[in-house]
Amino acid sequence: MGIKENLDIVENRIANACEACGRKRSEVKLVAVSKTKPLTDLEEAYAYGCRDFGENKVQELVDKYEALPKDIRWHMIGHLQRNKVKYIVDKVFLIHSVDSLRLAEEIEKEAAKKAVTVNILVEVNVAGEESKFGTTVSEAVSLVEKISQMPHICVKGLMTIAPYVEDAEDNRRFFAKLKQIYVDIIHKNIDNVFMEELSMGMTGDYEVAIIEGATYVRVGTGIFGERKYKAN
Repeated sequence: MGIKENLDIVENRIANACEACGRKRSEVKLVAVSKTKPLTDLEEAYAYGCRDFGENKVQELVDKYEALPKDIRWHMIGHLQRNKVKYIVDKVFLIHSVDSLRLAEEIEKEAAKKAVTVNILVEVNVAGEESKFGTTVSEAVSLVEKISQMPHICVKGLMTIAPYVEDAEDNRRFFAKLKQIYVDIIHKNIDNVFMEELSMGMTGDYEVAIIEGATYVRVGTGIFGERKYKAN
């Protein structure tokens, strides 16, 4: 199946998940995860209405930013190294993967230089996987409070990458936990924190994530097919 057919399937599944839990379809935004994909794939998805694209690597995001239409909203969803921040602060719509105070400090510094405000999500490693980045559940609120004091950063919500599982239901508890942290932060009424977004759910589990409150789902394989990684 082609990208258009895949997008139709994903759209139907998002709509059905929203209906199942009494949410409006407009409450959930689809990020097409385009990492490692050629420009032609992105152009095809763009032609069918995609405007939110997610990248894992800074150089790839910058190259695609330069080559593609400027109404695209670019999402940095991969681990962001501090020495790469300066290349994207004025190009990204949203950084999903802020996982430490040091990274936030670097974003603040580079955003101030370019006189921009950067929208970010704080990444929480809800499942506590050693292989994953993200702040801990116990430190999430404290990290949000510290970042909220930075004038060139706007905290828009939280993000998690759930474990790879065969059964999407196995990740429900992690999505529910992130939603709980999100609600706890809302109740604190922290200045400069706008808890509007929950980025959770990928190709294998986004319907469960939507039912648990996701506002962004990150779908790559479900749209573009399996990734072809270059052999070393």
